[in-house]
Amino acid sequence: MGHHVLPGNPPIPVHLRRSARARRISLRVSGLDGRVVLTAPPNVREAEALAFAREKADWIRSHLQQQPDVVQIGHGVTLPVEGVPRQIEPVAGRRVILGAETLGVPGPEDRVAARLAAWLRELARDRLVAASDHYAQKLGRGYDGVTLRDARSRWGSCSSRGGLMYSWRLVLAPPPVLAYVAAHEVAHLAQMNHSPAFWNTVTQLYGPYETQRKWLRSHGNQLHRYRFGD
Repeated sequence: MGHHVLPGNPPIPVHLRRSARARRISLRVSGLDGRVVLTAPPNVREAEALAFAREKADWIRSHLQQQPDVVQIGHGVTLPVEGVPRQIEPVAGRRVILGAETLGVPGPEDRVAARLAAWLRELARDRLVAASDHYAQKLGRGYDGVTLRDARSRWGSCSSRGGLMYSWRLVLAPPPVLAYVAAHEVAHLAQMNHSPAFWNTVTQLYGPYETQRKWLRSHGNQLHRYRFGD
């Protein structure tokens, strides 16, 4: 993937991707992290593709302006955990304490983000493994482990070998949303596609899922606004 910058205020980083399946030049601004991807067929010259992007610069900037503001994690910040906003506050001891409206994080201020990120990953693993086990048992299929990443382009995936990958940030979302994503990925153990048969499998495992799917489309980018020192 080629990396380019469109001039202007502010300059816009653009990632040029070649695709044999593309029939025309297209632009996409990620709703998760604002990444701008310019896709072009193999036979289109780079200069032509970049000229297309320059013509769309105003459109790109308008979409980038809709991206949520970045929030650096620290004491006093409000962070959603399992869909509930909780204010991060200092606490004595060694353990992170999950309250009804607060999130107690011990240690010095400069370690709060890292400590909380590690705790959230463990919480996410517990929730996602439990959900994956539940739906895999319901489906009658096994899977090859759970991997957590801070994925910006997808909430989960299922490999051809049955390995499940999830974004740990799903633990920030309401529990039904996390459960839906787990059911979605487990359904790929039976259907490695997005055919009607696949969506029927998701419905059999989870039930009606449109509310959760719409939540991710409408609010998923908000989960990526929180920065844990990265």
